[in-house]
Order: sequence, then structure tokens, then C-alpha cells
Amino acid sequence: MQRKLLFDKDFKPQFSGHETFPLRYGWLKKTFDAIYDLELKHQKNKAKDIFLLDDSIARFGVGKNMVSSMRHWATASNVINDDPDGDIITSKLGKLLLPDEGLDPWLENTSSLWAFHWNLASNSQKASYIWLFSHFNNTTFDRATLVQLIMELCSERADWKNMAEATIKRDIECLVRTYVNKPSKQDVFTEDQIESPLAELGIIQPVNKNDTFQIRRTNHTSLGDGVFLYALADFWKKYNNEYTNDIRTLTIENISYEPCSPGRVFCLDEDAVAERLYLVEKASRGFFSWSETAGLRQVIANKSIKEADPLKFLEIDYKKISPRRVG
Repeated sequence: MQRKLLFDKDFKPQFSGHETFPLRYGWLKKTFDAIYDLELKHQKNKAKDIFLLDDSIARFGVGKNMVSSMRHWATASNVINDDPDGDIITSKLGKLLLPDEGLDPWLENTSSLWAFHWNLASNSQKASYIWLFSHFNNTTFDRATLVQLIMELCSERADWKNMAEATIKRDIECLVRTYVNKPSKQDVFTEDQIESPLAELGIIQPVNKNDTFQIRRTNHTSLGDGVFLYALADFWKKYNNEYTNDIRTLTIENISYEPCSPGRVFCLDEDAVAERLYLVEKASRGFFSWSETAGLRQVIANKSIKEADPLKFLEIDYKKISPRRVG
């Protein structure tokens, strides 16, 4: 089942592919542009070779391993997709945000980063990320503990048992570097400390001199209404696919605590989820509404969730570009 993604027998975990490099500034745009340019020239059948050609290093301006990492992150973030024919194509999300004429080609709006985080932690094969944000119930962790827990997870699955501990260690180290700024050697924070754009979200912070980390479960002010609704609609569609009927209501508990729910993935506590859901009717232009009857707090879909286009909700956050805010 999608909500229990890690425990789906068909789920294929991905603990490598990043080549130990966290997502870096400019990579998603560069990768998107390379594939999109071929699509505009009606040469998309050449896209699968773009990361293998001898000129790929010169094209992307990075080393060979970084080229592979760029493809990995763009796929996991849902900027590009693997075509059923074996080629690579740009995604609807990529086309919405990243063309030069798109909504946010230079990632100036933090909602874009939240959208990419949503896909990494709920729609990808990145098992460590899905587990940390949807199944880990503590608020603090260290690298060694995460490695141990992921290894235990692998041991529970017959088809995951051969996963090497060294691979898991590298994956956890990359995860930390993706969401946490590099430690400073000075007392003053500098831009050089920001290695990955997702560190700007502030959802994981170091404590105890960077040996221990804390997941910040709070009402993140940089999380826009549009990207929250984008995630809610996406989650609801997956939830709906588990049943034959069209589910028209979700409780606040579903939205706050279910694996791969907005509350879990966006590190929101229940009060923060409730605060957003109180205003959901206005934010969604009537598609959703909030109900509190007989002590039951829930969201109602006033239309079939099959009619919801998550990207239309995401567009709400781009009516006016807001400055980057960490937290």
C-alpha cells in the first residue's frame, strides 16, 4: 500500500545513486534544461544518452560522478522521469517550475524546495528518507543510530538482506548533508555553510556539536498554503487508491500521522496541521472544507479527489514570490 510504502512487497529501496553528493544548488535546473532542450527539438529519444556521452562533463560543468548524482536527484525530486520506453522525460512539476519562463526557474520561492522535499520523502525510492520522515518516531537521532535502524529494517525484508552496512552509512551521511548546513569554523554563519538548498528548510538541525540532530516538528513558516495543499491532494489520491470507494473525508489524525502524510513529511505537529486545516476551504477555493462535529475533526473533499490536480494547488504559492525564510 502506498501509505506503507516501505513495506510494500514491490518497493525497491534505493540507498545509492547519489555518489555521496547531496543535492546542490543549480543541479535540478541544469538537469531539467538539458532534457527539456531535447524535447523542444523533438529529440527526446536522445535524452537517455545525455548523462553518458563523453561531453556530459563539459555540458554540466561537473565531474563524472556528479553527473550521475545530478540525474539521481532530479529523478528522486520528480523533476525528470523515466519513460516507459526507456528514455528520460521532464515531469509536469519540472515543466511548471523550471523552464526560463516557468514559475520559479531559479528556486527563489521556498515552496519549490518544499515540493522537492515532498517528492524525495514520499514519492521516491529513497528508503532512508521515507523511513526517517514517516516512520521514525523520535525527534533526535545520530548517524550511527539511523544506520543501525535502517540495517534492522533491511534485515526484515528477505530481498533487502544483502544490503551492505557501508552503503547505508554513506546514504545516511548524504541525507544529513542534504538537510543540515555544514558546521561553521567561525562564530558567524556564512553562505558557504549551505551545501544543499534543502538545508534552507530548517527541518533538521544539529545539536551537540553536530553529533546529534533534531527533527523540528513545528509550524514551519516557510511552508506555503499551496505546497501544503499540493501534498494533501497527492497524499489523498494515494490514500484513495487503497479503496474501491471514493474517500471524501480524512481525519486530522490521517493527515498528521499516517506514513507519507503532509504532517509527517513536512515535520508538522498536530496543532500546526490543524492551524492550516482551519483555513483549508478558503485556501483551496472550496475544493476542501474543514468540519468539527461530534468531536471529530476532519477535512471534506467537496468534489471527487480524482478531479484534484495537485499542481494547481501548488501554483497558489507563486502568485507573489515571497522571500526565502528558513524555519
